[in-house]
Amino acid sequence: MLSFQEAIQDSEQFSKRHLLLGNGFSIACRADIFHYGSLYDQADFLDAPEIKAVFEALETQDFETVIRTLESAATVLPPYVDASTDAPAKMLKHAGTLKEILVQTISQNHPDRPSDIPDEKFRACRHFLSHFLRGEKAGCVFTLNYDLLLYWTLMHEDAPLEEAIDLQMSDGFGNDEDNPDADYVVWQGETNAHGANVMFLHGALHLFDSGRDLLKYTWVRKGVPLIEQARQALAENNFPLFVAEGTSAQKKDKIRHNAYLYQGLKQLTSNVTIGTHCWFIFGHSLAENDDHILTRFGRGRFKKLYVGIYGDPDEDWNKEVIARTHWLQALRDEKWPLEVEFYQAESAQVWG
Repeated sequence: MLSFQEAIQDSEQFSKRHLLLGNGFSIACRADIFHYGSLYDQADFLDAPEIKAVFEALETQDFETVIRTLESAATVLPPYVDASTDAPAKMLKHAGTLKEILVQTISQNHPDRPSDIPDEKFRACRHFLSHFLRGEKAGCVFTLNYDLLLYWTLMHEDAPLEEAIDLQMSDGFGNDEDNPDADYVVWQGETNAHGANVMFLHGALHLFDSGRDLLKYTWVRKGVPLIEQARQALAENNFPLFVAEGTSAQKKDKIRHNAYLYQGLKQLTSNVTIGTHCWFIFGHSLAENDDHILTRFGRGRFKKLYVGIYGDPDEDWNKEVIARTHWLQALRDEKWPLEVEFYQAESAQVWG
């Protein structure tokens, strides 16, 4: 495998670099928080003990697996049970409850404020992102994570005595025309968002759908840590824009019914069709439940994909990543072959 720096050097042959981030990006910063196991251990199932029983029956701590199973079971169960039973409806209700538990648990375990992350970690991460958001090779960064680490990193100010890492960052949000002094900014809509180069493809904890607008609460304007804003919203039964559905098809359906999420997907789709660009993937297992994103790589026209591998390539999980990468290659039209290089994820030193 290549080192990350060797991959970057190799990618100099292309006009733009783009980056797709998965959960490994967050795990690399705080493994004690962002693993599903940690979320499961701290989730509160007291109001729906049946949900915990489903986790145990499936022998998993993966929230998405349980959500997917409950929704699938609710679909196929009716022909096998008496019409008077409420089990299918209860399963669907519990699938929705579990999505809320997931959001609540993430917000409860998320670092409270940017200062909880050492400055040197942010510095290292800004350096990592600079390969994709600075200079003539600057492209776009797309993330499948809904935590605040990427947002905090982009907003983090470099220390006065350090060389500034100027990132070319736009996320498509701006002042509310009717309330320019508000403690939030508003997504400017598809027409004005084409210049955005950072997109949260599955939503995020700082994005809230007000019904009329998509709002982004900012720590600087509101004076309250973003995670506290999320907790306040949850207490009022207002939930962040957040894709928690388990299957790729379910995620795709929610994305298509939200203008911001759909715009992000269209921008990714547009960029994978440009033959002179290249793409990096960091911290993603290439699992099937994200095929609504990954198949676009396989059907694109860009020439080269760099995929991060964590640890020993011979481990079973890495063999699966490698196999899935070759599956993406096989999706390509023969006129637009896809070359793949694997790089050592640890060598990127994303968080120092």
